[in-house]
Amino acid sequence: MRRISSFANLLLSKLVAVNSVVILLVIMLAGISVKDYACFLVNQEQVTGAQLVDTLNSFLIKVSIIAFITAGLVHYFSVSRIVKPVKTMSIAANQIKEGKIPSQIDSPSTGELGELVTNFNAMTETLSVIQTRREEMLRDIAHELRTPLTNINGYLEALHNGVLTGDPELFGSLLEESRRITRIVDLIGELDAWNKEVYFLEKQFEEVDINMVLSESISAFQLKLNSKFDTFLQEINSGLVFGHKDGLKQVTSNLLQNIIDYDIGRQLSIEANTSGEIVKITFSHKGNYIDPEKKELIFERFYRLEESRSTKADGAGLGLAIAKSIVEAHGGEIGLETDGHHHSFWITIPAYHSS
Repeated sequence: MRRISSFANLLLSKLVAVNSVVILLVIMLAGISVKDYACFLVNQEQVTGAQLVDTLNSFLIKVSIIAFITAGLVHYFSVSRIVKPVKTMSIAANQIKEGKIPSQIDSPSTGELGELVTNFNAMTETLSVIQTRREEMLRDIAHELRTPLTNINGYLEALHNGVLTGDPELFGSLLEESRRITRIVDLIGELDAWNKEVYFLEKQFEEVDINMVLSESISAFQLKLNSKFDTFLQEINSGLVFGHKDGLKQVTSNLLQNIIDYDIGRQLSIEANTSGEIVKITFSHKGNYIDPEKKELIFERFYRLEESRSTKADGAGLGLAIAKSIVEAHGGEIGLETDGHHHSFWITIPAYHSS
């Protein structure tokens, strides 16, 4: 708001200076007209002496009044027209201060003022998107925690009323629901950590070979991969990136777990190659249907293609969102190419060339 206020003062100063020049020009024109009128009276009308002075004084007063009114109107309407967007932005800024999102400001202004209005509109749009995402995340978190908390409350209420008696199996169920809540909270914390710009200061980035990352991830999933897939093809070449090894392993592990959970084709291929300045990893398989028009949504927090996935103990809908945050923290991109059933998850990360 201070910046807007100072900018408004700067504009007003410029407008006052411009309109002062206008007033000066009008006065000069009035003076010239008085001079010409005096010449006309003397040369053409033969008016001299006291009569000439009285006539010129009367003419000068009339011209001055007209010039003053004209300049005042020009000054008023020009200032009002240009300052109107600033006043509108001031009102909008107060709305933001109160926690409201103002509507877009329409302004035909150009130059510095037009740029300020454009930037202000972009800021309000960004705030609107952030607020919408925050509200959606709060709803999603509430939805994710509601089921385990409801189960825990139900068990505890039944124990309290004597409907159930404590036994290892019941306590085991309560423990599993409690662990599920803990997992969700941990995932949210991990997602928040990777989204912070200061992450590079908190984590140690180093030279990492994608070949090693994939090899270790595949080894950790070897039993699941052997039981899930009849065909498993690998074409993994060495590719150096500058990143966080454990974070990159989490990306590949999240993708492998997602593929294992929802594969229907029993065939998986993994490729990793360096092309120019980019290291690209691709996971290809046939899985449950994904609408090609909604392929970007699967990387959003808590998004599920099927509501039934929420029944899975680890299905918090955050795995791919965390993978996206980690990849973006490395300056890369993650995406999906699909025709509905044949999916290719891809990751691109800037290649690192050691000196």
